[in-house]
Amino acid sequence: MKFGIDRLLTEPSLRAPLQGKRIALLAHPASVTSDLTHSFDALAALDDINITAAFGPQHGLRGDKQDNMMESPDFTDPVHGVPVFSLYGEVRRPTAQSMGTFDVILIDMQDLGCRIYTFITTLLYMLEAAAEHGKSVWVLDRPNPAGRPVEGLTLLPGWESFVGAGPIPMRHGLTLGELGRWFIDHYKIDVDYHVVPMEGYHPDDAPGFGWPADRLWINPSPNAPNINMARAYAGTVMLEGTTLSEGRGTTRPLEIFGAPDIDARAVIAEMRRFAPQWLTGCTLREIWFEPTFHKHVHSLCHGVHIHAEGASYDHQAFQPWRIQALAFKAIRGLYPNYDLWRDFPYEYELGKLAIDVINGGTGLREWVDLEGSTADDLDAVCGSDEAAWVEDRAGCLIY
Repeated sequence: MKFGIDRLLTEPSLRAPLQGKRIALLAHPASVTSDLTHSFDALAALDDINITAAFGPQHGLRGDKQDNMMESPDFTDPVHGVPVFSLYGEVRRPTAQSMGTFDVILIDMQDLGCRIYTFITTLLYMLEAAAEHGKSVWVLDRPNPAGRPVEGLTLLPGWESFVGAGPIPMRHGLTLGELGRWFIDHYKIDVDYHVVPMEGYHPDDAPGFGWPADRLWINPSPNAPNINMARAYAGTVMLEGTTLSEGRGTTRPLEIFGAPDIDARAVIAEMRRFAPQWLTGCTLREIWFEPTFHKHVHSLCHGVHIHAEGASYDHQAFQPWRIQALAFKAIRGLYPNYDLWRDFPYEYELGKLAIDVINGGTGLREWVDLEGSTADDLDAVCGSDEAAWVEDRAGCLIY
């Protein structure tokens, strides 16, 4: 299996249209080749590629910021001597000045397959800016580690944000190259767009379901440490909108959840009672952990580890968004007055609860808080959204 960056580097015919052009690169820490060379360095070493600028998304080009809403500055790269523009600093959208530094931008970013991951919004903003300024966009495609399955509520009109690029469900099942095609079609963006597709990518095949067994995982963001996290993330990201710890400050962030004042055994038991059909495909394990920073720092938390790995993992059956929704529902049932929803600015969205910004509407929170609501109630809404998305995305599939 070959990623888009590796094909571009090893197949000169793919690079031929780039000769004589000023080239920019949008990348992050996981933008590495098969031999783990950063794409910036690998492209700069080519005689027929003229790198004139680079861009870094949230967390930075090389990776320098741990948490959300921690901004990165512009700088001049000390190795290659070209400007590096931050798209998570003073601006989220590329400026006219930065767009004037190149003719073609290569986008090489490892995504997690989740609407909330800000790299896909950065892709949309770059497509829109390229259309405005007459630039070409090339996506060097990479696998979606969460695979093809679709899950979650679709973002509602009026809930667009930096973590909500459009009417997409939480788990979208597309690669970045395919998402670019969907954005162009949905928003009617008039841009010169190309995808350098992967070779040998089979997202439905075990054991990796699109992630090759011989390819090392590199964190695309500081708290994305492994494939298990990537699979669980479409659910565990909702913890960022709650008072529960999502494991930041531990070695297994966004695979676990917990708090000092919950009984995790009781939570798991209530989850199994309320909707056992949502728990197939993975294993839940009772744990104790103490975050070294972030929520509940230095407090012993009782929690749950979601294992989407090993012999119990079933790729098609695993439903991370429903599992995390079920955990919230279990906590609400066991502790009716629990202060669950975190009220703070989330990705610069003011006046809205973070859990609603994350879900692109109030539906999930209202289901959790509504006494008497059932698993079937949530399935009815989500099922309709998920079926509609599968149909909507069909024309954008490359693999």
